Amino acid sequence: MARVLAIDFGLKRTGLAISDPLGMIANGLETVDSKVLLVAMKQIDGNQGFDTIVIGEPRRLNGEHSEIEQNIKILITELSKVFPSKQIERFDERFTSKIALDTLIGSGVSKKERSKKGNIDKISATLILQEYLNQKS
Repeated sequence: MARVLAIDFGLKRTGLAISDPLGMIANGLETVDSKVLLVAMKQIDGNQGFDTIVIGEPRRLNGEHSEIEQNIKILITELSKVFPSKQIERFDERFTSKIALDTLIGSGVSKKERSKKGNIDKISATLILQEYLNQKS
């Protein structure tokens, strides 16, 4: 299995994570301004390469898509144009932000660092990716 890149998309910020070359372990990369997401992804592809893009699928508790789903569909259309040879998959991301915050608290990260939403976005992308990898293996 080749590398997989995960995206926790937000209108302002997007968390990114990438797998190891064996596709077993998720590693948080960074949080980028969503306006430069495609540029950042091209750089990651050039530096590390990836074959699959996994995009978080935000749903409400009742299973309905959240409001950002329309923006994610636009992103998927753009990704298909920019990365035509990459496989694009979706993965349920319910509770990842809550789990990410709990992880930061549990690891002793200061309140100041926890307030930086970019940290939560990066961890959320990592959680999405690790769950995806776990289900694939």
